[in-house]
Amino acid sequence: MPLKIGIIGLDTSHVSAFAKLLNDTEHEYYVPGGNLCAAYPGGSHDFELSWSRVPGFQKELTELYAVRIVDSPEAVAEQSDAVLLLSVDGRVHLEQLSRIAPIGRPVFVDKPFAINSIDALKMADLSKTYRFPLMSCSALRYSEALNQTLQMKEHGNIIGADFYGPMEIQPVLPGFYWYGIHAAEMLYRTLGTGCVQVSVTTNHDYDLAVGVWSDGRVGTIRGNRKGNKTFGGLVHHERGSLFVDNSAYKKPFYANLLERIMEMFASGKPDVDILETLEIVRFLEAANESRATGKTVTL
Repeated sequence: MPLKIGIIGLDTSHVSAFAKLLNDTEHEYYVPGGNLCAAYPGGSHDFELSWSRVPGFQKELTELYAVRIVDSPEAVAEQSDAVLLLSVDGRVHLEQLSRIAPIGRPVFVDKPFAINSIDALKMADLSKTYRFPLMSCSALRYSEALNQTLQMKEHGNIIGADFYGPMEIQPVLPGFYWYGIHAAEMLYRTLGTGCVQVSVTTNHDYDLAVGVWSDGRVGTIRGNRKGNKTFGGLVHHERGSLFVDNSAYKKPFYANLLERIMEMFASGKPDVDILETLEIVRFLEAANESRATGKTVTL
């Protein structure tokens, strides 16, 4: 039997992307295993990129996919086997997760998981207390280009990495949290956990965060507000460096991500350990502090 999947937060383009992949069996990258059944619109009144998008995505879900609109996050969880918590505003994730945690459904939380370490730890504790699987990440973590690059073992061990992407600044989701999360997820997928310090160089058009890992490896993320608006990077090996060219592959980032989410919903085993997610939140938090002070910040 296909899983009944609910959505909390209809204020992001991810709603449309996941709906097509789950409910349209004719889609080229259809992901089997579940169907959207219920949704809670949500929306943040002080964030224009949130509230302004709710009506359009709500209309798409109801008219194209016959998804029921309900009046609370709890109703979504009660009517579903698993939950996609997609609210674009990371500030509301703790409150929304707190409301559905006692129901015990597997939950995927869209990026950013949280916008400070305190909230992130509380969310992880909810998963432990109520014993439900919890996973969060950016779709860029599973880009086909990065998947292919990381499968190439003939160049030896990975000794460092540099990733880049657009990084607009949103006041309600400060600094690196809004779009810096994408490059950070690619970096952590490549190097793993163990970053001990971060330093950031910033100006009006660009940010460059340099992380140092406990084993001495160095990884960077570059955020562009001018010029280059694409995602990509370099993975440095003992015997050469490989370009992560996201434009070279047709398969959408979200298809690869949704495949991992559905595996988690079915098995109860998240592909991304919650401890890694907590470190990524702390990395972004430290990067924001360095961005503001100009000082190196330890994790």
